[in-house]
Amino acid sequence: MMTRDRKMCVLGAVIVVCLFAMPGCTTVSAEEADGKPPGFYKSKEAVRVAEMMLLAQRNTGGWSKGYDTRRKLTDADKKKLLSQKTQRDSTFDNGATHSEMRYLAKVYNATKDERYKNAFVRGVEFMLSAQFPNGGWPQTHPGGRGYHRDITFNDNAMTEVVALLKGITEDKRAFSFVDAKLRARCAKAVAKGIECILKCQIVVNGTKTAWCAQHEKRTLEPRGARTYELASISGFESIGVIKLLMSIDNPPPEIIDSIQCAVAWLDKSKLEGIKVVRREDKSAPRGFDQFVVKDPSAPPIWARFYDIQTNEPIFCRRDNRRVKTYAELSAERRTGYTWLYPFATEFLAKDYPAWQKKWAPGKSVLKKGNKK
Repeated sequence: MMTRDRKMCVLGAVIVVCLFAMPGCTTVSAEEADGKPPGFYKSKEAVRVAEMMLLAQRNTGGWSKGYDTRRKLTDADKKKLLSQKTQRDSTFDNGATHSEMRYLAKVYNATKDERYKNAFVRGVEFMLSAQFPNGGWPQTHPGGRGYHRDITFNDNAMTEVVALLKGITEDKRAFSFVDAKLRARCAKAVAKGIECILKCQIVVNGTKTAWCAQHEKRTLEPRGARTYELASISGFESIGVIKLLMSIDNPPPEIIDSIQCAVAWLDKSKLEGIKVVRREDKSAPRGFDQFVVKDPSAPPIWARFYDIQTNEPIFCRRDNRRVKTYAELSAERRTGYTWLYPFATEFLAKDYPAWQKKWAPGKSVLKKGNKK
C-alpha cells in the first residue's frame, strides 16, 4: 500500500497544467501507471503515453511539467509539442523527467522499441549534465532563475534524481539496457549527490538537524523559494532525504549519523495536543476555512517549515510577512497550502524502526512512546 508521504509526492506529480484545450480521453497518467502489471507496458494505452513522452521530450533530454499524458493529442497538439522542443524549461519539479524516464524504461523492456531506450539514455545524459560540481541538482536546467537554480529538495526533486540514478547502477534487471560506461557515470554522480546531501544537513549549535527545501548552489546555505516559503528546516522534504539515505546498503558511519540526527530532530519537532480542523465557510475563497484547535488526544503533526534557530513552526503570508500563528494567515493561505500535517507519522512508526533494527541495532533515537 502506498504510504501517505508517497501519496503527497504523487499528488504533486499528477497535478499538471494541461496546455491543450480539446476533448480527450482521460485514461492513465505515467504516475498512475507506475506499478502496473508487466503486461500493461506493451498495451496500446502504454504505448500511446510513451509516444506522447517522446514528443514532449526537450532537445536538452529532459521534460517540462506542462503537458498531460492522460489526454489524447490532436495533430495540432502534436505540432505544438514539436515546436516546444527547443525550450530550456526541463525540470525535476512535480515528478517531471524522472517519472517519464521510469515509464519509458518499462515500455522499452516490454516492447524493445529502440526509440524509448534512446529517449531514456538522453534523459540520463540530461540528468548528469544538470548536476552541479558539488553534487547537487537544481529544480530547472539549463534555464531557470532564482530558487529554480538552487539545490532543490522541494517536492523530492533532487532525491528522486539520485534515486533513479542509483537504481540504474544497482537494478540490472530493470535497466539492463544501460551500458557499463554510462552506469559507471551514474554511480559517480550518485556518490557526489550523497556527499552533497550530507554537507547540506543543517547544523544548529553544533547539532545536526535536517534539510531546507532549497540550498544555495555554491554555499549550500538554506534558501527560501516563493515569498511565503522562507529559509527553514523542512518537516516534509527532509523525510524524502532521510529515506534516500536509508536506501544505502551497508551505510558508512557518517550516513548512519546523518540519519540518526535527522530522525532525532523529527522526533523532537513533532507538535502534540493540536489538530487542524476544516469548517464550511461560503465566504472563504475555497468555500471552507481551516483552524488549529487544541486536542490532547490528537496524534502528532509536523510543520512544513521550522525556524532554523528556534525550531518554532513558520507561517508566512504571500507578501513575505511572517506571522506567529496559523490563525494569522489569510483564509486563502490557510486552505491553499499544507502548513501542518502528520508528515512523519508512518515514517517514524515503520520506516525508521526497520532501518534502525538492521543498521543501528540498539541505537534507536526515538522516545519510548514512539516505538511500535
